[in-house]
Amino acid sequence: MPIKHSELILNPDGSIYHLNLKPSNIAETIIFVGDQDRVEKVTKHFESIEFTTQKREFKTTTGIYKGKRISVISTGIGPDNIDIVLNELDAVVNIDLETRRIKTKHTSLNIVRIGTSGSLQKDIPIDSFLLSSHALDLNGMLHAYQVEAISHPKIEDAFVNHTKWNNKKSYPLVISNASELASKIVSEKTYSGITATAGGFYGPQGRVLRLALQDADINSKIDSFNFEGNRITNLEMETSAIYGLSKLLGHKAVSMNAIIANRANGTFSQNPGKIVADLIKYTLDKLVD
Repeated sequence: MPIKHSELILNPDGSIYHLNLKPSNIAETIIFVGDQDRVEKVTKHFESIEFTTQKREFKTTTGIYKGKRISVISTGIGPDNIDIVLNELDAVVNIDLETRRIKTKHTSLNIVRIGTSGSLQKDIPIDSFLLSSHALDLNGMLHAYQVEAISHPKIEDAFVNHTKWNNKKSYPLVISNASELASKIVSEKTYSGITATAGGFYGPQGRVLRLALQDADINSKIDSFNFEGNRITNLEMETSAIYGLSKLLGHKAVSMNAIIANRANGTFSQNPGKIVADLIKYTLDKLVD
């Protein structure tokens, strides 16, 4: 049965609504960045560019790096944007946009996020690379889907008990990365740990300006959590949505973080642009290695 026009929304040219993409426009290896201006910081390394488009904060460029076809897409900030990007990317490759029917042959994308993040642990310094082994969803977006098969209840329950999590908040979810893709990218240069994904930058990440927090001790509780050697190493706003939706849709995802701040000791990188540039080049080379 065809998917209704109200559910699968297309532009007049037949491209998917928000991303403005058709199947021929994207590669099966995709790099996510948050900032639309960072797309060019990745693609400047390409030997050639075959396609580029932008609609709102969603900019996509596809080209060739060392003989490999790669697309770079800016997602904007937050899990709500990731919900748009991943569902529409999956629709482009796994739904026939003309007939509105799901394809019989499934296409699995390889997705690597390159983002910035702040370390929560004193021993993970600024200007380092961190690969997210798992993502801890604190924002609740994934609860709109059937997530039981991809979650890790033992870690989730331990976190709830350790933090005395308020039961009026969304129940935390833990999702692992795609180990096959992670094994291509990990090295002696990378740290690893659980990345917590918040639904906002200030209160949801424990920052206080003029508004008091529901739990003033939440950051110290998160920092001190340890489940069988698995610590929460950093905090950002996209990884859990990327990991969760990718697993549900049958794609492989890994999140790479440039650590530009250490919230445990209050330090910030003196040259955050350089560590991001270094991570971009490192990730590109690992993807074609």
